[in-house]
Amino acid sequence: MHQRKSKKILIYFFLLFLVGSINNIDVHNLKFLSVKEINVNGLDNEENSIISKKVKKLKLDNIYLIKKKDFNTLMESNNLVEKYLIFKKYPSSLNIHIDKITFLARISKNGKIYDLGSNGKLIENRHSNNQLPFVFGNPEIIEFFNIKRVIDESQISFEEIESLYFFLSKRWDLKLRNNVIIKLPYDNTKEGLKLASEFLYNNEFKDIKIIDVRIKNQIILND
Repeated sequence: MHQRKSKKILIYFFLLFLVGSINNIDVHNLKFLSVKEINVNGLDNEENSIISKKVKKLKLDNIYLIKKKDFNTLMESNNLVEKYLIFKKYPSSLNIHIDKITFLARISKNGKIYDLGSNGKLIENRHSNNQLPFVFGNPEIIEFFNIKRVIDESQISFEEIESLYFFLSKRWDLKLRNNVIIKLPYDNTKEGLKLASEFLYNNEFKDIKIIDVRIKNQIILND
């Protein structure tokens, strides 16, 4: 019993000391340093500067209490951002590293030409070169990514493709940079592209200009 009382007395004494110490501190001087330096890298100098200025407008008064939600909203508004990382350099600096999107193709929408980024967003055609494959027709973005995944899983390199033609029937034609056209079926696209590849890289068929695999288990070649 005596030991319990002694422990309680020690605890009360500690709490009294702690409260007294806090009261002796000028609370108004307990200000964490705000963010004074922001370094952004990953995009070109102009884009890095734009993002840096927007981050400053977030009024980051406390480096310890940065809201990720605010950053997400800001970054998602920039079509060139694939993903980003924030590194806090205490006491008052932020380093923001951005992974820039990869431009995959050019596409026409509402009379304008856009670059399609790896983040699925359309960007005005001023950032990339014109060597990207052009997408004709009016596919949904998800439909483009579906056909690109099939191509990436095939023996054909996406860089070999000059243009992609999307039809209302939701099937694709591919025109390669060597002027060979591959006509793909609506379904079984993966199998059709695999079959086309067997002839595409066969020297016996080097003069072939059209490989038609629209009909299952059948191939039509035209020179």
